[in-house]
This record gives sequence, structure tokens and C-alpha cells, in this order.
Amino acid sequence: MRRARFRLVVDPIACDGAGVCAELFPEMLSLDPWGYPIIHGDEVPDGLLELARKATVNCPRLALTLIKIDK
Repeated sequence: MRRARFRLVVDPIACDGAGVCAELFPEMLSLDPWGYPIIHGDEVPDGLLELARKATVNCPRLALTLIKIDK
């Protein structure tokens, strides 16, 4: 059985640059000079999936989404 794979996606229109996501998930997110997230990597490693979920649900604008990769 194949494991589910996930990646993070940012909606640049919804994001207001609060930076909460990068504080909660610095393993895969950093901020640009204006406070908007930069995602590092294509796929969220299994061991970091719960941290990724925490970052998405705590985004004040719900601009960060965890999506399942179909491959």
C-alpha cells in the first residue's frame, strides 16, 4: 500500500504576510522581505506532516493549504 503524499500551497492573494506559518513550521517555510512565505521543498516529509497541518489550520487568513499529491 502506498503512503499518502502531501505538499504545501500558498494562496498569494489571501495571504497578508503575518508570518505565523513560518513561525510554526520553519522546517519548510521561511519569509521573504515583506513577510510572505516561501515554501522549501515539493513534498512534506512524513515526520513533518503534523507540523504542516498545524501551520495550515493556524494561518489567520487560511492562505496555506496542505494538498494531497496524486502520483
